[in-house]
Amino acid sequence: MYLIQIFLPLRDNQGRPIAQRHFQRLAKDLGDRFGGLTAYTRAPATGLWKRGKRGRADHDDIVIYEVMAARLEKRWWKQQRVVLQATFRQEQLLIRAHGMLRL
Repeated sequence: MYLIQIFLPLRDNQGRPIAQRHFQRLAKDLGDRFGGLTAYTRAPATGLWKRGKRGRADHDDIVIYEVMAARLEKRWWKQQRVVLQATFRQEQLLIRAHGMLRL
């Protein structure tokens, strides 16, 4: 079993808000495909990263969507990341998977 997390910015690279409809559509699509979804949306988290070794620190206010899946469909997730990067107007978007044991 896998826990897959999608880190979604609230604003694009120019600081413009991402339309709520994109979050709603993604939540519905993931819920339909995986039979459920957890969305951490109440208080945005902050993501920090550096560009290069001496780059300045950038940050995003983010929400996290996560789903559980019996199999990790790497090809589908790579394609999904490309689509989401375009939809959310991002150079890069983080999707990560953790192996897990359901108790």
